[in-house]
Amino acid sequence: MTDRAYVIAGSEATGGAGIQADLKAFQELGVYGMGTITCIVSFDPNNDWGHRFVPVDPGVIADQIEAATSCHDVDVVKIGMLGTPDTIDVVAGALAARPWRHVVLDPVLICKGQEPGAALDTDKALTEKVIPLATVITPNHFESRTLSGMESIDTVEDLVEAARRIHALGPRHVVAKGGVELPGPDAVDVYFDGEEATVLRSPKIGEERVSGAGCTFAAAITAELAKGGGVGEAVARAKEMVRAGISARLVTRAPFASVVPLAP
Repeated sequence: MTDRAYVIAGSEATGGAGIQADLKAFQELGVYGMGTITCIVSFDPNNDWGHRFVPVDPGVIADQIEAATSCHDVDVVKIGMLGTPDTIDVVAGALAARPWRHVVLDPVLICKGQEPGAALDTDKALTEKVIPLATVITPNHFESRTLSGMESIDTVEDLVEAARRIHALGPRHVVAKGGVELPGPDAVDVYFDGEEATVLRSPKIGEERVSGAGCTFAAAITAELAKGGGVGEAVARAKEMVRAGISARLVTRAPFASVVPLAP
């Protein structure tokens, strides 16, 4: 039987992030993927590559979810960018309506194409309605700081504390990602399973963030869980995949490189 994984996320037209990166990661790890698009984000090459953000109508999102879950017997899902409170309402309702073995949440909080007030409303709705449903949540440095309510995260100890605070919001497992944001030679992430914090280290590959690394990381966790792996094992393998993908990063005409999902 072919292992299957589902993703609900935004589209990113350059192929470096969003649902495009998610489905590439699924494929690379031997999992059949299906997806629902929540919004369309396109970089504007005529405006310093800023974000252009267009939400998909909530009814269309509901139709996509209905089609995917009716066609496939799927119980593992990754949630990426949602973008608006209305979208969050639809997705949260769909998640609550059926049993899921695993829900992996990449908590995309603020898109630069959104108005600040709307973005904050979205952040609040995500925290209240989706985070408590997550098996695993994978916030980056900024998202960890925002969700934990901490003014700064400068050390590994700070990252551990952030993971503990985020766990209190309801998810069963937290991976707080320090990435290149913490000082030192290593990219450091903290995995907290509700009882024990495990520090994951690997040497940094440059000091610049690579587009799609967060999407690929959460998608790889999702794929490994779909194949029956445990959360800790899935997190470790996902970190290896992202490291391989950053090493093989694709240089483009944009002022950022894109991760290339590669199975370790």
